[in-house]
Amino acid sequence: MPLPRFERLPADRRESILGAAREQFAAHGAESASYNKIIEAAGISKTAAYHYFDGREDLLAAVLDGVLDRLLAALGPWRPAGDPAEFWARLEEGAAALADHLRRHADDLALADAAIDRAADGPWTGWFDAVVSDGQRLGVVRTDVDRGLLVAATAAVVRAADAWALARMRGGAADAPASELSDGRQLWPLLRGLWASDDGTAAGDGTR
Repeated sequence: MPLPRFERLPADRRESILGAAREQFAAHGAESASYNKIIEAAGISKTAAYHYFDGREDLLAAVLDGVLDRLLAALGPWRPAGDPAEFWARLEEGAAALADHLRRHADDLALADAAIDRAADGPWTGWFDAVVSDGQRLGVVRTDVDRGLLVAATAAVVRAADAWALARMRGGAADAPASELSDGRQLWPLLRGLWASDDGTAAGDGTR
């Protein structure tokens, strides 16, 4: 966590420093970015940097915490659905909002995996735990697989689908329109396959 002296800086100065660090970590990798170059980009001295953070890893942790906070804010809290159709509609809204955020914030996209890995069993996994639990209540999600494994797999599928669609858009693929990020043409079949039991039951009512 940042040291108290950093927290006493004006909010815009804190964001300027974290933003410069985020750009460097996104461009060069969470494990590879140079601390000296980050300090230079942030416009602070090395002495000041060590007054604000306990070193490179402390600064990286602050950056990744910010990335995760923005991802969760884009998703919004999961609210229990009244029926399978509403469940899928709410899931679609969340996935579209997350994809839109990542499309508009390339640095967050580049650091999303590192931020989520750092979160471990924290609020990111908690969001998908709520989704899976609600889906099981509604008969949408299978119950014959360990829930912890199912939650982890669900989170990984959603993240991979968003990254795939965004990479295709950045690459200029002719068959990758912006709607691919929000209509779930690739994501929903993956989730249905993951959530369906071996006998084909669960995974919803065919509305998606």
